[in-house]
Amino acid sequence: MVVAKDAKLDARARFFNRELSWLRFNERVLEEALKERQPPLERLKFLCIFGNNLDEFYMIRVAGLKQQLGASVLELSPDGMSPKEQLKRISDMSHQLVERKVRCMLDDVMPLLRTHGIFVHEYQSLPQETREIVDEYFRREVLPVLTPLAVDPGHPFPHLLNLGLNLGFLLEPRDGEGEELFAVLQVPSVLPRLIPLRDMVGGYNYLLLENAICQHADDLFPGYRVTKTFPFRLTRDADLGIAEDEADDLLITVEQSLRHRNQGDAVRLEISPDAPSVIVDSLIEDLQIHQRDVFRIEGPLNPMDLMALTDLDMPSLKDASFTARAIRRESGESIFARIRAGDILLHHPYDSFDPVLGLVSEAADDPRVLAIKQTLYRTSGDSAIVKALMRAAENGKQVTAIVELQARFDEKNNIEWARALEEAGAHVIYGLIGLKTHAKVCLVVRREETGIRRYVHLGTGNYNPKTARIYTDIGLMSARPELGTDASELFNHLTGYSKFEKWQRFLVAPHNMRTQLYELIRREANHAREGKGGRIVAKMNSLSDERIIEELYAASQTGVSIDLIVRGISCLRPGVPGLSENIRVISIVGRFLEHSRVFHFANGGDDQIYTGSADWMTRNLDRRVEIFFPIEDPALRDRMINEVLGTCLADNVQARELKSDGTWVHRTPAEGEPSIETQVVLLKEARHAVPLETSGLQSSDDSRLGKKGRKPINGGQAARMRNRGRRRRESEKGSQTGPLKVPAAPNI
Repeated sequence: MVVAKDAKLDARARFFNRELSWLRFNERVLEEALKERQPPLERLKFLCIFGNNLDEFYMIRVAGLKQQLGASVLELSPDGMSPKEQLKRISDMSHQLVERKVRCMLDDVMPLLRTHGIFVHEYQSLPQETREIVDEYFRREVLPVLTPLAVDPGHPFPHLLNLGLNLGFLLEPRDGEGEELFAVLQVPSVLPRLIPLRDMVGGYNYLLLENAICQHADDLFPGYRVTKTFPFRLTRDADLGIAEDEADDLLITVEQSLRHRNQGDAVRLEISPDAPSVIVDSLIEDLQIHQRDVFRIEGPLNPMDLMALTDLDMPSLKDASFTARAIRRESGESIFARIRAGDILLHHPYDSFDPVLGLVSEAADDPRVLAIKQTLYRTSGDSAIVKALMRAAENGKQVTAIVELQARFDEKNNIEWARALEEAGAHVIYGLIGLKTHAKVCLVVRREETGIRRYVHLGTGNYNPKTARIYTDIGLMSARPELGTDASELFNHLTGYSKFEKWQRFLVAPHNMRTQLYELIRREANHAREGKGGRIVAKMNSLSDERIIEELYAASQTGVSIDLIVRGISCLRPGVPGLSENIRVISIVGRFLEHSRVFHFANGGDDQIYTGSADWMTRNLDRRVEIFFPIEDPALRDRMINEVLGTCLADNVQARELKSDGTWVHRTPAEGEPSIETQVVLLKEARHAVPLETSGLQSSDDSRLGKKGRKPINGGQAARMRNRGRRRRESEKGSQTGPLKVPAAPNI
């Protein structure tokens, strides 16, 4: 490959832009809503997720670029773009995506919901008796809460809430004297956005709150006639930007900073297409935003509020429900005895989260348990984990909770839990200055007949039973002494003064994780040079760290076969001759959020598997406390290679493949090949599996691995399909690749 002399051009040849790559991910989320095969309420769910994702993107990433531009920061992104150029590209792409979302919502999903009896009505279309009920509801429940705000020389433009829904009104005096006036109303979030119309017979019937307000707008401005109403919504810079080293009390500082989240600069204006241009121009001037940050949007603004419709009891309009696998336990057997019998691997949501809850709950009441230590990054609003920790503290056990107060958009929840834990008698630590604690670790110290034993749960996901039903994550429950020792040292590092760095099994950021990853990648490159078939398979949420990408490029050039399963951002450019021709990148977006991080290094036939909390992003490797831990039980290691990684690599339905030009292309089955859809395959296996044994021994795993007396599911069709694709690539590119392990898959 000829290296460009111009650094900017060279960077663009080597890396994709981080922000545009993220938008491509959100486009893949939107495409799930566009699929006609999706159940209607699932399509609505994806539209809501797309909108919520874009909100956060503008609040944090776009706001950050605007800050750079305002501060005249000229530093280029790794791919060689200036902040100004990135903002232009982001705006162009965002407008295109939002238009596709609007058309899908108005022309497809909402009409489809109506055919199934779910109606979001316009006031004027309601029967007279229903209007009268709405009128009474408005006068009794809504009107007293509303505060219309004049906008004129005596009333400056009001400070409107971040992501709040607003209504603009044009008014004229009823006596015809005086000029046209402008007023604003913030639609109160304390009232339900969807007003249920229970008197209407047939289906589920709703009216949007702003629709009811608009119909009664004249009541808000006595003596004036409302000539025009239109909704609009602001997005503000919501990054707290706390200087931890200057904070005397981090909890109080975060709490105070949350009050300023609505004070940030405006970064986006969403407004109805029929809003008068003169008003839009005035808003642009008052809010000091760029014309490109104005989105003219048909239909309801903030469709996330419509997510409530997905809770309706209409199973035929949703994905089929499922029951997660449980671990096999004898009647009355403690979770500690089960873990002592062998490591337990949990693959959520296919495996139940109950064993994790059970570990903390049993530990809270077990008289032999001396201490519980746990990291808490995000947890549920009604957290069984936190309540168990509180109970443990009240029972006199030593309870230590590392609560990350700066988990973005979960700060308020975490502050409340931190205070509750402290009141119960737990030691609450807010982590290390300058580092977010993102590792997922629970350590239980128990006195047994043979002495002190440590039990650990290590994972890729948060201690949240709700997200454990909708995120794919890995958890390991173990009593291995080496893991227990490392977990203890990690907590000592977080709670006290410790420069311990000789980890027995953990890779820990920001200590040794980055350098160890370099060594693991370079070892595969050495194997490739020696003809041992270097091989890397890595599954993660995002890949953006430049130095890791350069290491992967270097490994590819030695002949290492690299498959990357990246749900979101991927700044690596695959398939470039002389640079990355042995690297393939796929993304899987589906019913469950692919959240697990799994890393397979073939190691010349002596496979190594790591999993843990970190993506291959600079923030994870350098600015967060993260861990990777090995899967050492051979049966569990094979399960990870086959079930988790192999199924993803064989996917030819949900998977999209990243091309060297930045486009994502859906995989489709070749003629005669079975359709393999990762999450469908794994759900089907979970439904038909017996409860999990320790060491990962279960019927679906035995079938997958071809144990004696059991026939591999579907005769290894998935493996043959994937190997054919690999051989085809080899013949096309002349590359040397190592063996690819994939699962057999059932007919679906």
